[in-house]
Amino acid sequence: MTLNLWAVAGIALVGLATFSLGFRSSRLASTTQDFLVARRTVRSRRNAAAVSGEYLSAASFLGVAGLVLKDGADALWYPIGFTAGYLALMLFVAAPLRRSGAYTLPDFCEARLGSRGLRGLSTGFVVLIGMLYLVPQLQGAGMTLHQVLPSAPTWVGAAVVAVVVIVNVFGGGMRAITVVQAFQYWLKLFAIAAPTFVMCALFIGDGGVRGLDATGLSEPLPPRFTSAAVVRVETDVVVRVDESVRPWASGRIDNAPANGHSYWSAGTTHTVEQGTELRFAAGESVPVVEGAPTDNQSWLRPVSGSGDLLTTYSLILALFLGTMGLPHVLVRFYTNPDGRAARRTTLHVLLLLSLFYVFPMLIGALSRVYTPELLVTGTTDAAALALPMKIAPGLLGQILGAVTAAGAFAAFLSTSGGLVVSVAGVLYTDWLKRWFRDFRLASGIAGGVPLALALVLKQGDISMSIGMTFALGASTFCPVLVLGIWWRKITWIGAAAGMVIGGGLVLAALGVTIFSRFTGDWAPEYLQQPALVTVPVAFLAVVIMSKATQSRIPADTNRIRMRMHAPDRLGFIRDRDIARFGSAADRTRLANGRHRR
Repeated sequence: MTLNLWAVAGIALVGLATFSLGFRSSRLASTTQDFLVARRTVRSRRNAAAVSGEYLSAASFLGVAGLVLKDGADALWYPIGFTAGYLALMLFVAAPLRRSGAYTLPDFCEARLGSRGLRGLSTGFVVLIGMLYLVPQLQGAGMTLHQVLPSAPTWVGAAVVAVVVIVNVFGGGMRAITVVQAFQYWLKLFAIAAPTFVMCALFIGDGGVRGLDATGLSEPLPPRFTSAAVVRVETDVVVRVDESVRPWASGRIDNAPANGHSYWSAGTTHTVEQGTELRFAAGESVPVVEGAPTDNQSWLRPVSGSGDLLTTYSLILALFLGTMGLPHVLVRFYTNPDGRAARRTTLHVLLLLSLFYVFPMLIGALSRVYTPELLVTGTTDAAALALPMKIAPGLLGQILGAVTAAGAFAAFLSTSGGLVVSVAGVLYTDWLKRWFRDFRLASGIAGGVPLALALVLKQGDISMSIGMTFALGASTFCPVLVLGIWWRKITWIGAAAGMVIGGGLVLAALGVTIFSRFTGDWAPEYLQQPALVTVPVAFLAVVIMSKATQSRIPADTNRIRMRMHAPDRLGFIRDRDIARFGSAADRTRLANGRHRR
């Protein structure tokens, strides 16, 4: 890795623009409603851009390209699932959720089922999901800054993102974050689309794969180094060799010291320890981290075998249903004026996400040709950052890399901002307001705790980490939202049982997976994608326990359901218990004041 001053400047500009926009918007925030739901006046197009800016996280900008590089056709389910989740959200949740008049997801649970205990349980899961989602964002920020500024430790990037986000949320809450995220969507789209177009043009101009004397992606051969490569392993990895290679090594391989040429025969696996340096000659076969396809033909072929198929189905289910269980996504729909605007926002989000996800897939395919050394170290999340300098060494590559790095940093900032403001909102309204009157304290906790976790936990594939968060959302809030909106007979006891059982199973799988990473990666793959089991179990638990406790159906169920399902023009939408979220002065300003949208 070499220092890219252009990328450092691009990251600095993104951070400065984010801070400036947030600071300017924060001057318009004067009430509690500004901090929590931006006064419910965000128009559908701006909200769609803000939702997309918030949703296109490190998993989208870096993780998807890295998974395509490593797993090929199997990885295409990630962008499909990330986008398709909004279809389910639009059909079943968006408009009724906005019409409920709630301010947060726990507030909806209490409004629909009339239980303060369920509200407290929901708050706990909101905080947990938000922090689990935020940790890989901060880890990705550290990796990005380390990629463009090798002398900077990985914790520096994580700390920079956390500080900028917390300061923005300090100043204006949801109102400030909305403007920032809308801007950052278009910035991210440009930052990934423009370099991809240029790199595709250079690839075609070089004569494609044949011009590079590289292995074609559809050929039954492993990828090959197009030039002599030096690979430094920064975490312990196990690699598999499909064709024999003779790397020069300095460090430790297979629990023994290595200093000189080694011989790795075809069909063998080797453990390469942290700090080892490997050198490969041009044209040599690329050893691939264990678990990924070792040849390009397999890379292009979809899953085969029942084990892989079950994992894929589990991933699809988690992504499709998990979106409606992500608190930082759902809170954005509380900012729309009415249910119709919430549904229209979701439709626009589908279009914006579909446009964006074309480009990470192209980057992943190009990386398989130009940056195969990432397959050795397993750091495939760096593909989007490393590719520009491989395709265009020199000034052009540095500029392309700078644009991509700036876009990646915008992804970390926008998603982290949404997560911090959503977690801070429930912390403030449900846990901290009785002792402290300052929303800013909740913001500091919501950003500081994930930062500490990001520095302690071992980094894995970003998309895999976020996939587990989607599974948790799908196994906790998805059943409560769908059944709470569409089934009259749900009770708070049934909802609590579903959340505890579904969420508990996912957390148990997550705990085993994390422990496995520190003790040799022995956990079976299906524990990394448990949604195929946990989601049906959660739905079943809600139904069974609700059937057993029909005497606990809230007395105002019909009134709440009519409010959620009645057309907007009938005028049934009412904000829930506005007095608890603001002072008399706040309510006067809301009633009489005008503001810019």
